[in-house]
Amino acid sequence: MNTRSLFPSAAGLSAVAATVALLTGNVTFADEKMYVIGFSQVTTVEPWRVQFNKDLRAEAALHENVELIIADANDRTEKQVADVENFIRQEIDALLISPKESAGLTGVVEKATDAGIPVFVLDRNVDTEKFVQWVGGDNELIGQEAGKFALDLLGGAGNAKGTIVEIWGGLGTQAAYDRSNGFHESFDGESGVEFLLDKQSGDWKQDKGYEIMATALRNFEDITMVYGHNDPMAYGAYLAAKDVGREKDIIFIGVDGLPDEGVTWVYNGELAATFLYPTPGAEGLRQALMHLSGEEVERAIVMGTVAITSENSEEILRRNGLL
Repeated sequence: MNTRSLFPSAAGLSAVAATVALLTGNVTFADEKMYVIGFSQVTTVEPWRVQFNKDLRAEAALHENVELIIADANDRTEKQVADVENFIRQEIDALLISPKESAGLTGVVEKATDAGIPVFVLDRNVDTEKFVQWVGGDNELIGQEAGKFALDLLGGAGNAKGTIVEIWGGLGTQAAYDRSNGFHESFDGESGVEFLLDKQSGDWKQDKGYEIMATALRNFEDITMVYGHNDPMAYGAYLAAKDVGREKDIIFIGVDGLPDEGVTWVYNGELAATFLYPTPGAEGLRQALMHLSGEEVERAIVMGTVAITSENSEEILRRNGLL
């Protein structure tokens, strides 16, 4: 396997939680033809994205006939469009893309497909049918599982009481809406529960989560729970509460489940739970190679989730060599 990166990438994280292996599996292919596969990653700043790239590189290393090229869009839609256009000019054999936002990347995905390049969309989707396959987690399911967990902590169906601060991911991403809609399902008809904020985008960033929570703490004397659409934002909210001495009065829930991030924060008692959002890089590459070798692939591959709480966080950390 040969790899080269068009742009510098962040340092790798520790191995992903052992539960991810149960969700993804491993496949090798006996195909001697060389393939150049481009991957357009939205950013390498977020730890989940770093793990995403690490998992993809690890899978590519299993295939001697794969040259993997990774482009980092630096969290800018226009940069990601330019990266994909560059891949099209290089006439790569397949394109993997994890879009920053759905609408902004739709046109260039269609352009790649029209150029005869099979496209595999990973994680966030695009607003077109002109791609081979989508691979990713079920964000609505994750929201539903987080909502059920939260409802139980607040007293259970019909008896729940409390106030919730929800910190959104990017408002231009379907993932944020799915995680929100799934979560809210559990609270339909729960008159004793109040959501305190309108849509507040933390842009998936810890510092933004801190800022939103700091404002909420100034405006509301009673906050029972925080639901962050990812672990960094939930942890940022925790730190904001800690800075004013209110962290012990509030329940914090996140999403992602990286061992040295969300799982560690659960183990430390800073988050009550996180819900695994497995990275789709390795599976996406396996599916692309199947397609290139002439095999039929499914239109969508949906990866599951696991609730990580105080009951299983220690085991996951030990399996990953962090304890």
